[in-house]
Amino acid sequence: MSLIQAGTLGADETEDAGIIAEFANPARVWGNGIETIIEEAYRECFKTFIIAGKVMNVRMPFAENHERDSLVEGGWEFLGKGKADPASLWKPASEIFETEDFKHYALSLGDGKEKVIIFDIPAKKWTISEDIFDIARMKVGSYHGLPHKPYVLVSGKGIKESDVYNYLYCIGWIGMDCSAFVWHTLSRVAKGKGLDLGKQLSRVLGVPRGTSPSIYAGTSFYNSRSHELVAVKEQLKNLRPGDILLFRASDGLMAHSAIIQSIDFSRGIIRYLQATDEAPQQERGVHESFIYFNPAKTDLALSDESLLWSQKRFSPFPGEKASAFSDDGQRYRAYGGGRVVRLALIANLYKY
Repeated sequence: MSLIQAGTLGADETEDAGIIAEFANPARVWGNGIETIIEEAYRECFKTFIIAGKVMNVRMPFAENHERDSLVEGGWEFLGKGKADPASLWKPASEIFETEDFKHYALSLGDGKEKVIIFDIPAKKWTISEDIFDIARMKVGSYHGLPHKPYVLVSGKGIKESDVYNYLYCIGWIGMDCSAFVWHTLSRVAKGKGLDLGKQLSRVLGVPRGTSPSIYAGTSFYNSRSHELVAVKEQLKNLRPGDILLFRASDGLMAHSAIIQSIDFSRGIIRYLQATDEAPQQERGVHESFIYFNPAKTDLALSDESLLWSQKRFSPFPGEKASAFSDDGQRYRAYGGGRVVRLALIANLYKY
């Protein structure tokens, strides 16, 4: 059930709602520039619900096709291929919360009994094991799950945001991949200047008529030699909000993208936003991350080891193989190092 109910507000309620909206307006913090528009795009990836009597700020899960289907035939596709925008994903998510299966799931997590939830992603089903050996194995780190059948140990003390995430991802097949989030954000930034980014770049991306441009605006595009992209020298002083951070995989190709929301040169803080599931349980999906640097040393490169990247990396489900990197900084520097690019259209709009 949505926290905001349909209906007509009274005069006092309307005034209160206006005060709250004004207080929550990101322009109070970020002004009227690109930082605020990026923040607004980020906030669209969160929605408040009342679930099992709890007010929950649910975040959009990370969802990438074929990331877990190596042991099954055929695999599965997430809604919108993992490339849909938040607005089109929150509606089916809201409908999921009204299903009997989800209500049963929520009740099972609050029955006071410790148990293991076993998700079968291809079948869109979940089962419960209260076997003491299954529970004991999970507690000592002996994980018996598979990529397409993750195991989750729950306390029975009530549903949490991370449990909602697990259901949306495993059963609902709902979420956005990293480049879909970047595209969503850049689209909102362009819209702030009255431009439709999809129309502007459809020819460059090779988008067939009637197809969403987000499907073609993957990390490989951001790493391409397209004239629409500008390589940014990675000294801190050259970075700007809206710049795209690219992270390499072990094969040397770019496999992950994130976007800079703001840079505070006086305090030495870069805030960047991303969608990934290699993060603490409460941060999986779309989340904010930070880089801290000495404000007196803006000539340093983004890959310099003296920078503090605060974003820690963990396995998507506890017990699975851990991330190869302890934080985003290690990942950015790995396999030859990451890079930074800027969409020329955005740079021209905001006069970089």
